[in-house]
Amino acid sequence: MTVAGCANSSSGGGGGSASGTGGSSGGSNGLKSLPEQTKIDVPADAVKPAGDGKAVCAPTTTLAYVGAETGANAQLGINIYNGVQLAIDEHNKANPKCQVQFKKFDTEGDPSKATGPVTQAVNDKTIVGVVGLPFSGESKSTGKIFQQAGLPHITPSATNPSLTQNGWTTFFRGLGNDNVQGPAAAKLATTMLGGKKVFVVQDDSDYGIGLAKTTQAALPKADLVGTDKVTTGQKDFSATVQKVMNSKADVVFYSGYYAEGAPFDQQLVQKGFKGDFIGPDGVKDPQFIKQAGDASKNAYFTCPCIPGDLIPSFADAYKKVSGGTAPGTYSVEGYDAATIMLTGIDKGKTTRSAMEQFIRTYDADGLSKKYKWTSTGELESLPVYAYKVSNGNIVSAGVIPSS
Repeated sequence: MTVAGCANSSSGGGGGSASGTGGSSGGSNGLKSLPEQTKIDVPADAVKPAGDGKAVCAPTTTLAYVGAETGANAQLGINIYNGVQLAIDEHNKANPKCQVQFKKFDTEGDPSKATGPVTQAVNDKTIVGVVGLPFSGESKSTGKIFQQAGLPHITPSATNPSLTQNGWTTFFRGLGNDNVQGPAAAKLATTMLGGKKVFVVQDDSDYGIGLAKTTQAALPKADLVGTDKVTTGQKDFSATVQKVMNSKADVVFYSGYYAEGAPFDQQLVQKGFKGDFIGPDGVKDPQFIKQAGDASKNAYFTCPCIPGDLIPSFADAYKKVSGGTAPGTYSVEGYDAATIMLTGIDKGKTTRSAMEQFIRTYDADGLSKKYKWTSTGELESLPVYAYKVSNGNIVSAGVIPSS
Protein backbone atom coordinates (compact mmCIF):
# COMPACT_ATOMS: atom_id res chain seq x y z
CA MET A 1 0.00 0.00 0.00
CA THR A 2 4.30 4.86 -3.34
CA VAL A 3 4.50 7.96 -1.37
CA ALA A 4 1.63 10.34 -2.04
CA GLY A 5 2.49 13.88 -3.04
CA CYS A 6 5.28 15.37 -0.97
CA ALA A 7 4.23 13.69 2.26
CA ASN A 8 6.00 11.09 4.29
CA SER A 9 9.71 11.26 3.65
CA SER A 10 11.38 8.06 4.69
CA SER A 11 14.70 6.54 5.50
CA GLY A 12 13.28 3.15 4.60
CA GLY A 13 14.70 0.83 1.98
CA GLY A 14 17.52 -1.62 1.98
CA GLY A 15 18.04 -5.27 1.39
CA GLY A 16 20.39 -7.98 2.39
CA SER A 17 19.76 -11.68 2.45
CA ALA A 18 19.36 -14.49 4.88
CA SER A 19 20.80 -17.94 4.70
CA GLY A 20 17.44 -19.32 3.52
CA THR A 21 17.70 -22.41 5.68
CA GLY A 22 14.89 -23.58 7.91
CA GLY A 23 14.82 -21.71 11.18
CA SER A 24 17.22 -19.02 10.01
CA SER A 25 16.93 -15.54 11.43
CA GLY A 26 15.63 -14.33 8.10
CA GLY A 27 16.42 -10.67 8.60
CA SER A 28 19.83 -10.48 10.26
CA ASN A 29 21.23 -8.60 7.27
CA GLY A 30 18.02 -6.98 6.13
CA LEU A 31 15.57 -4.67 7.84
CA LYS A 32 17.10 -5.20 11.27
CA SER A 33 20.21 -3.35 10.16
CA LEU A 34 18.31 -0.32 8.89
CA PRO A 35 18.10 2.81 11.03
CA GLU A 36 14.75 3.47 12.63
CA GLN A 37 12.72 6.23 11.09
CA THR A 38 12.74 9.14 13.53
CA LYS A 39 10.78 11.88 11.78
CA ILE A 40 7.85 12.40 9.42
CA ASP A 41 7.73 15.48 7.23
CA VAL A 42 4.10 16.40 6.63
CA PRO A 43 3.00 18.75 3.83
CA ALA A 44 3.21 22.42 4.75
CA ASP A 45 -0.29 22.96 3.39
CA ALA A 46 -1.91 19.99 5.17
CA VAL A 47 -5.51 20.85 6.02
CA LYS A 48 -6.11 21.27 9.75
CA PRO A 49 -9.42 20.93 11.62
CA ALA A 50 -9.44 24.49 12.96
CA GLY A 51 -9.96 26.04 9.55
CA ASP A 52 -10.21 29.83 9.58
CA GLY A 53 -12.22 29.97 12.81
CA LYS A 54 -15.20 31.62 11.12
CA ALA A 55 -17.44 28.59 10.66
CA VAL A 56 -21.14 28.79 11.52
CA CYS A 57 -23.34 25.72 11.88
CA ALA A 58 -26.41 24.47 13.72
CA PRO A 59 -25.68 23.27 17.26
CA THR A 60 -27.06 19.83 16.35
CA THR A 61 -24.50 19.23 13.58
CA THR A 62 -22.91 15.87 14.34
CA LEU A 63 -20.16 13.55 13.18
CA ALA A 64 -19.99 9.96 14.37
CA TYR A 65 -17.55 7.14 14.85
CA VAL A 66 -18.98 3.68 14.23
CA GLY A 67 -16.73 0.74 15.05
CA ALA A 68 -15.05 -1.25 17.78
CA GLU A 69 -14.79 0.33 21.21
CA THR A 70 -14.78 -3.04 22.95
CA GLY A 71 -13.97 -6.57 21.82
CA ALA A 72 -10.84 -8.59 21.11
CA ASN A 73 -9.32 -6.06 18.68
CA ALA A 74 -10.82 -2.90 20.16
CA GLN A 75 -7.55 -0.99 20.38
CA LEU A 76 -7.49 -0.44 16.63
CA GLY A 77 -10.88 1.27 16.91
CA ILE A 78 -9.85 3.25 19.98
CA ASN A 79 -6.85 4.61 18.06
CA ILE A 80 -9.21 5.88 15.38
CA TYR A 81 -11.85 7.54 17.54
CA ASN A 82 -9.18 9.26 19.63
CA GLY A 83 -7.94 10.78 16.38
CA VAL A 84 -11.47 11.85 15.51
CA GLN A 85 -11.96 13.31 18.98
CA LEU A 86 -8.78 15.36 18.67
CA ALA A 87 -9.87 16.78 15.31
CA ILE A 88 -13.29 17.76 16.64
CA ASP A 89 -11.78 19.30 19.79
CA GLU A 90 -9.38 21.40 17.71
CA HIS A 91 -12.19 22.48 15.40
CA ASN A 92 -14.58 23.46 18.16
CA LYS A 93 -11.95 25.38 20.09
CA ALA A 94 -11.26 27.53 17.01
CA ASN A 95 -14.89 27.91 15.87
CA PRO A 96 -17.17 29.16 18.67
CA LYS A 97 -20.12 29.48 16.28
CA CYS A 98 -19.84 25.90 15.04
CA GLN A 99 -19.66 23.37 17.85
CA VAL A 100 -19.78 20.01 16.10
CA GLN A 101 -21.11 17.15 18.22
CA PHE A 102 -19.49 13.70 18.33
CA LYS A 103 -21.33 10.43 18.84
CA LYS A 104 -19.83 6.93 19.07
CA PHE A 105 -21.45 3.59 18.28
CA ASP A 106 -19.75 0.36 19.36
CA THR A 107 -19.80 -2.59 16.93
CA GLU A 108 -17.27 -4.68 18.90
CA GLY A 109 -15.62 -5.18 15.51
CA ASP A 110 -18.06 -8.01 14.85
CA PRO A 111 -19.84 -8.20 11.45
CA SER A 112 -22.80 -9.99 13.05
CA LYS A 113 -23.25 -7.21 15.61
CA ALA A 114 -22.45 -4.19 13.44
CA THR A 115 -25.81 -3.81 11.74
CA GLY A 116 -27.52 -2.64 14.94
CA PRO A 117 -25.15 0.23 15.76
CA VAL A 118 -25.02 1.27 12.10
CA THR A 119 -28.81 1.34 11.92
CA GLN A 120 -28.85 3.51 15.04
CA ALA A 121 -26.37 5.91 13.46
CA VAL A 122 -28.15 6.27 10.12
CA ASN A 123 -31.47 6.84 11.89
CA ASP A 124 -29.97 9.80 13.78
CA LYS A 125 -30.67 12.61 11.34
CA THR A 126 -28.25 14.98 13.06
CA ILE A 127 -25.33 12.87 11.82
CA VAL A 128 -23.99 14.12 8.48
CA GLY A 129 -20.84 11.99 8.26
CA VAL A 130 -19.25 8.91 9.84
CA VAL A 131 -15.67 7.87 10.40
CA GLY A 132 -15.63 4.06 10.25
CA LEU A 133 -16.01 1.18 10.16
CA PRO A 134 -12.51 -0.01 11.03
CA PHE A 135 -12.74 -3.63 9.86
CA SER A 136 -13.50 -5.12 6.44
CA GLY A 137 -16.01 -7.73 7.61
CA GLU A 138 -18.25 -5.24 9.39
CA SER A 139 -17.87 -2.78 6.53
CA LYS A 140 -19.07 -5.44 4.10
CA SER A 141 -22.10 -6.29 6.23
CA THR A 142 -23.24 -2.67 6.67
CA GLY A 143 -22.32 -0.80 3.50
CA LYS A 144 -25.78 -1.22 2.05
CA ILE A 145 -27.34 0.35 5.17
CA PHE A 146 -25.21 3.48 4.77
CA GLN A 147 -26.00 3.56 1.05
CA GLN A 148 -29.76 3.37 1.56
CA ALA A 149 -29.60 6.18 4.11
CA GLY A 150 -27.29 8.32 1.97
CA LEU A 151 -24.86 8.70 4.87
CA PRO A 152 -21.23 9.11 3.73
CA HIS A 153 -18.51 7.35 5.68
CA ILE A 154 -14.73 7.20 5.43
CA THR A 155 -13.00 4.08 6.70
CA PRO A 156 -9.49 4.79 8.00
CA SER A 157 -8.53 1.11 8.05
CA ALA A 158 -10.74 -1.43 6.19
CA THR A 159 -8.61 -2.77 3.35
CA ASN A 160 -10.49 -5.57 1.55
CA PRO A 161 -10.47 -4.55 -2.16
CA SER A 162 -14.03 -5.76 -2.79
CA LEU A 163 -15.52 -3.05 -0.59
CA THR A 164 -15.33 -0.50 -3.41
CA GLN A 165 -16.84 -2.91 -5.95
CA ASN A 166 -20.39 -2.88 -4.60
CA GLY A 167 -21.58 0.31 -6.27
CA TRP A 168 -21.79 2.15 -2.92
CA THR A 169 -21.49 5.90 -3.48
CA THR A 170 -21.34 6.63 0.26
CA PHE A 171 -18.22 4.49 0.95
CA PHE A 172 -14.76 6.08 0.88
CA ARG A 173 -11.52 4.33 1.76
CA GLY A 174 -8.94 6.52 3.50
CA LEU A 175 -5.95 4.25 2.84
CA GLY A 176 -4.58 1.75 0.35
CA ASN A 177 -6.33 -1.58 -0.04
CA ASP A 178 -4.89 -5.09 0.09
CA ASN A 179 -4.01 -5.02 -3.58
CA VAL A 180 -1.25 -2.64 -2.50
CA GLN A 181 -0.47 -3.97 0.99
CA GLY A 182 -0.17 -7.60 -0.18
CA PRO A 183 2.70 -6.92 -2.59
CA ALA A 184 4.35 -4.75 0.06
CA ALA A 185 4.17 -7.62 2.54
CA ALA A 186 5.73 -9.94 -0.04
CA LYS A 187 8.53 -7.43 -0.64
CA LEU A 188 9.17 -7.08 3.10
CA ALA A 189 9.36 -10.86 3.49
CA THR A 190 11.68 -11.55 0.58
CA THR A 191 13.58 -8.47 -0.60
CA MET A 192 13.95 -6.68 2.75
CA LEU A 193 14.12 -9.59 5.19
CA GLY A 194 15.77 -11.93 2.74
CA GLY A 195 13.29 -14.75 3.27
CA LYS A 196 13.64 -17.72 0.94
CA LYS A 197 10.92 -19.88 2.47
CA VAL A 198 7.71 -18.02 3.30
CA PHE A 199 4.69 -19.62 4.99
CA VAL A 200 1.36 -17.75 4.83
CA VAL A 201 -1.35 -18.21 7.47
CA GLN A 202 -4.76 -16.55 7.22
CA ASP A 203 -7.69 -16.22 9.60
CA ASP A 204 -11.33 -16.53 8.49
CA SER A 205 -12.15 -12.80 8.35
CA ASP A 206 -12.82 -10.98 5.09
CA TYR A 207 -9.73 -8.95 5.85
CA GLY A 208 -7.48 -11.95 6.49
CA ILE A 209 -8.71 -13.89 3.47
CA GLY A 210 -8.30 -10.97 1.07
CA LEU A 211 -4.86 -9.94 2.27
CA ALA A 212 -3.52 -13.49 2.25
CA LYS A 213 -4.66 -13.85 -1.35
CA THR A 214 -2.89 -10.72 -2.58
CA THR A 215 0.26 -11.50 -0.58
CA GLN A 216 0.50 -15.04 -1.92
CA ALA A 217 -0.02 -13.79 -5.47
CA ALA A 218 2.89 -11.36 -5.08
CA LEU A 219 5.33 -13.91 -3.64
CA PRO A 220 7.66 -15.73 -6.03
CA LYS A 221 6.24 -19.25 -6.37
CA ALA A 222 9.54 -20.80 -5.34
CA ASP A 223 9.48 -18.84 -2.05
CA LEU A 224 5.99 -19.88 -0.91
CA VAL A 225 6.54 -23.12 1.03
CA GLY A 226 3.12 -23.51 2.60
CA THR A 227 -0.22 -22.04 3.64
CA ASP A 228 -2.74 -22.74 6.37
CA LYS A 229 -6.01 -21.38 7.77
CA VAL A 230 -7.04 -20.58 11.34
CA THR A 231 -10.21 -19.15 12.86
CA THR A 232 -11.12 -16.00 14.75
CA GLY A 233 -11.03 -16.72 18.48
CA GLN A 234 -8.67 -19.68 18.12
CA LYS A 235 -6.17 -20.14 20.96
CA ASP A 236 -4.37 -23.40 20.15
CA PHE A 237 -2.25 -23.15 17.00
CA SER A 238 -0.20 -26.32 17.50
CA ALA A 239 -1.31 -27.92 14.22
CA THR A 240 -0.39 -24.86 12.18
CA VAL A 241 2.84 -24.38 14.11
CA GLN A 242 3.87 -27.94 13.25
CA LYS A 243 3.17 -27.31 9.55
CA VAL A 244 5.39 -24.23 9.69
CA MET A 245 8.20 -26.15 11.38
CA ASN A 246 7.93 -29.00 8.88
CA SER A 247 8.19 -26.53 5.99
CA LYS A 248 11.45 -25.10 7.39
CA ALA A 249 10.09 -21.61 6.70
CA ASP A 250 12.31 -18.66 7.58
CA VAL A 251 9.45 -16.13 7.41
CA VAL A 252 5.82 -16.49 8.48
CA PHE A 253 3.21 -13.99 7.31
CA TYR A 254 0.07 -13.96 9.44
CA SER A 255 -2.96 -12.40 7.76
CA GLY A 256 -5.37 -11.47 10.52
CA TYR A 257 -5.56 -9.53 13.79
CA TYR A 258 -3.44 -9.31 16.92
CA ALA A 259 -5.86 -11.25 19.15
CA GLU A 260 -4.86 -14.44 17.33
CA GLY A 261 -1.54 -13.28 15.89
CA ALA A 262 0.03 -12.83 19.34
CA PRO A 263 -0.59 -16.35 20.70
CA PHE A 264 0.30 -17.82 17.30
CA ASP A 265 3.70 -16.13 17.29
CA GLN A 266 4.24 -17.08 20.91
CA GLN A 267 3.52 -20.73 20.17
CA LEU A 268 5.80 -20.63 17.12
CA VAL A 269 8.73 -19.39 19.19
CA GLN A 270 8.02 -21.88 21.96
CA LYS A 271 8.21 -24.66 19.37
CA GLY A 272 11.65 -23.45 18.28
CA PHE A 273 10.89 -21.22 15.30
CA LYS A 274 13.90 -18.95 14.69
CA GLY A 275 12.67 -17.00 11.71
CA ASP A 276 10.81 -13.74 11.25
CA PHE A 277 7.11 -13.16 11.90
CA ILE A 278 5.26 -10.59 9.79
CA GLY A 279 1.83 -9.25 10.59
CA PRO A 280 -0.19 -6.63 8.69
CA ASP A 281 -1.94 -3.56 10.08
CA GLY A 282 -4.44 -5.70 11.99
CA VAL A 283 -1.59 -7.13 14.05
CA LYS A 284 0.46 -3.94 14.42
CA ASP A 285 -0.50 -2.79 17.89
CA PRO A 286 1.22 -2.65 21.31
CA GLN A 287 -1.34 -5.21 22.43
CA PHE A 288 0.46 -7.70 20.19
CA ILE A 289 3.69 -7.18 22.14
CA LYS A 290 1.86 -7.29 25.45
CA GLN A 291 0.15 -10.57 24.60
CA ALA A 292 3.04 -12.27 22.77
CA GLY A 293 5.67 -11.29 25.33
CA ASP A 294 9.32 -11.96 24.47
CA ALA A 295 8.26 -13.89 21.38
CA SER A 296 7.36 -10.56 19.75
CA LYS A 297 11.05 -9.75 19.27
CA ASN A 298 10.88 -11.55 15.92
CA ALA A 299 7.99 -9.44 14.63
CA TYR A 300 7.65 -7.04 11.72
CA PHE A 301 4.58 -5.37 10.29
CA THR A 302 3.21 -3.78 7.17
CA CYS A 303 0.73 -0.94 7.39
CA PRO A 304 -0.68 1.66 5.00
CA CYS A 305 -0.64 3.95 8.04
CA ILE A 306 1.67 6.77 8.99
CA PRO A 307 3.54 6.56 12.32
CA GLY A 308 1.80 9.39 14.14
CA ASP A 309 4.25 9.33 17.03
CA LEU A 310 6.86 10.74 14.61
CA ILE A 311 4.83 13.94 14.12
CA PRO A 312 5.62 15.72 17.42
CA SER A 313 2.84 18.32 17.26
CA PHE A 314 0.24 15.64 16.55
CA ALA A 315 1.61 13.21 19.11
CA ASP A 316 1.60 15.82 21.88
CA ALA A 317 -1.96 16.92 21.13
CA TYR A 318 -3.17 13.33 20.78
CA LYS A 319 -2.00 12.40 24.26
CA LYS A 320 -4.44 14.95 25.68
CA VAL A 321 -7.42 12.91 24.42
CA SER A 322 -5.94 9.45 24.92
CA GLY A 323 -4.98 9.65 28.57
CA GLY A 324 -1.31 10.04 27.72
CA THR A 325 -1.08 7.16 25.26
CA ALA A 326 0.96 7.76 22.11
CA PRO A 327 -0.77 7.67 18.70
CA GLY A 328 -1.34 4.13 17.44
CA THR A 329 -2.23 2.41 14.21
CA TYR A 330 -4.64 4.61 12.23
CA SER A 331 -4.76 7.46 14.77
CA VAL A 332 -3.61 9.93 12.12
CA GLU A 333 -5.94 8.45 9.51
CA GLY A 334 -8.90 8.88 11.86
CA TYR A 335 -7.84 12.48 12.46
CA ASP A 336 -7.53 13.17 8.73
CA ALA A 337 -10.92 11.60 7.94
CA ALA A 338 -12.62 13.75 10.55
CA THR A 339 -10.75 16.82 9.33
CA ILE A 340 -12.13 16.33 5.82
CA MET A 341 -15.69 16.19 7.14
CA LEU A 342 -15.15 19.15 9.45
CA THR A 343 -13.85 21.13 6.49
CA GLY A 344 -17.02 20.24 4.63
CA ILE A 345 -19.16 21.44 7.54
CA ASP A 346 -17.22 24.72 7.62
CA LYS A 347 -18.07 25.17 3.94
CA GLY A 348 -21.77 24.70 4.63
CA LYS A 349 -22.02 21.04 3.61
CA THR A 350 -24.31 20.09 6.46
CA THR A 351 -26.63 17.66 4.71
CA ARG A 352 -25.67 14.08 3.97
CA SER A 353 -25.91 14.52 0.21
CA ALA A 354 -23.83 17.71 0.29
CA MET A 355 -21.21 16.02 2.47
CA GLU A 356 -21.00 13.03 0.13
CA GLN A 357 -20.43 15.28 -2.86
CA PHE A 358 -17.86 17.32 -0.93
CA ILE A 359 -15.84 14.20 -0.09
CA ARG A 360 -16.15 12.88 -3.64
CA THR A 361 -14.56 16.02 -5.10
CA TYR A 362 -12.07 16.61 -2.26
CA ASP A 363 -8.45 17.20 -3.30
CA ALA A 364 -6.04 18.29 -0.57
CA ASP A 365 -3.23 17.10 1.66
CA GLY A 366 -3.79 15.74 5.13
CA LEU A 367 -1.16 14.83 7.69
CA SER A 368 -0.81 11.30 6.32
CA LYS A 369 -1.29 11.63 2.58
CA LYS A 370 -3.03 13.42 -0.27
CA TYR A 371 -6.76 12.78 -0.21
CA LYS A 372 -8.30 12.55 -3.65
CA TRP A 373 -10.71 9.75 -4.47
CA THR A 374 -11.47 7.83 -7.65
CA SER A 375 -15.05 7.31 -8.77
CA THR A 376 -15.22 4.06 -6.75
CA GLY A 377 -14.03 5.60 -3.47
CA GLU A 378 -10.38 4.53 -3.62
CA LEU A 379 -7.51 6.92 -3.04
CA GLU A 380 -5.18 7.43 -5.97
CA SER A 381 -1.69 7.08 -4.44
CA LEU A 382 -0.59 5.56 -1.14
CA PRO A 383 2.42 4.55 0.95
CA VAL A 384 2.89 1.32 2.87
CA TYR A 385 5.20 1.48 5.88
CA ALA A 386 7.38 -1.23 7.38
CA TYR A 387 7.52 -1.49 11.16
CA LYS A 388 9.50 -3.67 13.53
CA VAL A 389 9.65 -4.49 17.23
CA SER A 390 12.61 -2.82 18.90
CA ASN A 391 13.22 -2.80 22.66
CA GLY A 392 9.61 -3.68 23.36
CA ASN A 393 8.14 -1.00 21.08
CA ILE A 394 6.83 -0.89 17.53
CA VAL A 395 8.97 1.51 15.50
CA SER A 396 8.81 2.62 11.88
CA ALA A 397 11.42 1.58 9.37
CA GLY A 398 10.07 3.80 6.62
CA VAL A 399 8.12 3.30 3.41
CA ILE A 400 8.41 -0.06 1.68
CA PRO A 401 9.68 0.58 -1.87
CA SER A 402 7.07 -0.14 -4.52
CA SER A 403 9.62 -1.50 -6.97
